[in-house]
Amino acid sequence: MRLHNLLGEYLDALETVIDGLPAYAEKYLEEVLTPERVNLRLRLRFDNGSLLEVNEAVVVDGEELVTLGYRYHCQDDANRLLFRYDDTPHFPDLDTFPHHKHIGQIVISHEKPRLIDALHEAAGL
Repeated sequence: MRLHNLLGEYLDALETVIDGLPAYAEKYLEEVLTPERVNLRLRLRFDNGSLLEVNEAVVVDGEELVTLGYRYHCQDDANRLLFRYDDTPHFPDLDTFPHHKHIGQIVISHEKPRLIDALHEAAGL
């Protein structure tokens, strides 16, 4: 099955960034559902022991990529939450609902970051 060009370029860009991180992939799954839709499931273990788990569903809509749902969860080597971005609709009073960011026990308004930015944020911790 041949992927839509936008999805192919997106996945290529992610692989390039991941290859340059101080991390290895414990899991890297690109579940291609159609030429226009991919579900990503990643577990990246960084040299400092921290872990970034990614779940993201991406679809081509016209001439752009749209994220149907996402969760970028980063924890340290003792399994303590460092940050998590997600769009689970459980904080309706936030300005960016359903998008938000968890930092430890705190939840703040936050637009959906690009996955590449979350990868760099995790690498910088």
